[in-house]
Amino acid sequence: MTFLRNTWYVAMWAEGLAAGTLVPRTLLNEPIVFFRDAAGVAHGLADSCPHRFAPLHRGTLSEQVGATRLHCAYHGLAFSADGACIHNPHGKLPKAGVRSYPMVERHSLLWIWMGDPARADAGLIPDFPMLDPDATDGGSPVQISQRDHLLMKASWDLITDNLLDLSHVSFLHEGILGNTDTVAAEIDVDRDGDRVTARRLMANVTVPGLFDLLYRRDGGRVDLWNDMRWDAPGCMRNDAGVTEPGGSRADGTGIFGTHFLTPETEATTWYHFAAVRQKPIPAPAEIADDLRAQLSELRRIAFAEQDAPMIEAQQTRRDAAAAAGEKPMLLAIDKGPAAYRQVMDRLIAAEKPQVSAS
Repeated sequence: MTFLRNTWYVAMWAEGLAAGTLVPRTLLNEPIVFFRDAAGVAHGLADSCPHRFAPLHRGTLSEQVGATRLHCAYHGLAFSADGACIHNPHGKLPKAGVRSYPMVERHSLLWIWMGDPARADAGLIPDFPMLDPDATDGGSPVQISQRDHLLMKASWDLITDNLLDLSHVSFLHEGILGNTDTVAAEIDVDRDGDRVTARRLMANVTVPGLFDLLYRRDGGRVDLWNDMRWDAPGCMRNDAGVTEPGGSRADGTGIFGTHFLTPETEATTWYHFAAVRQKPIPAPAEIADDLRAQLSELRRIAFAEQDAPMIEAQQTRRDAAAAAGEKPMLLAIDKGPAAYRQVMDRLIAAEKPQVSAS
């Protein structure tokens, strides 16, 4: 599998990188160590000392002459936040340092550029302002579920297929996100440049459990919508909600479900997710806190206990099918996955070196 490199990936939630800590992660098959300098700015360096390739995350951080140093625990070499070797206790400074990755902290996330550093443009980070620490809704702080993550033993593209075709919620997440009423849906896919949005509208259906918690709690009938927006390479926002049958979305309520996929390897993926209430129905603080906890729990159940086992099993079957030369069957519900794959194929092809004919 070829990864898209000249793009921004989510490394982790910003709260996951505490001051004074070294956090190792493998992204796109590259071991990286993350840390913050004295000013709190996040940095990512290749997690391998150039001397004998000892993992730098086993080392320590220090502040000397106003600069943050990362010390290799094996032979004491020290590296600056930009990857230069600035101390060698065994002689003169070597020319070799370690790779430094461009990073930006935005929308409560740490973003990393895995390609050519000269092309790292922070303006290309997709917009998720609802995740900002100071985000408000009608003047009040937004209600955000737990900022969660898991390492899924499946390729990022299979997880993306899953999210851009939400017909599966009627079966795999029955009772939580869907039910038998939500199988039939109006499906529409549109493109805005490289952005793909897959829309599902389910009219006059029995309200699924999660949305019943957010709405009337009467098990009644609603119009349900799911608009999943995708930005390359794996950043998604699901505008999902319910309203009275035939009513206006403005009179309903729902969530912005956010999903961020970063390949660890060809067959494993870091999956970060959270949900933000949109147009919440007023409720006492204790009820709002209880809803936040329930929303966090239900979403983790759906992703970790229902999606993950299915997609991980699918990964195994796909590998066997590929080895046998078999290809998957396509259905009408695959409009969203087909659209984003066209964009990814084009972007990846554009990064490949052009070989001239001789």
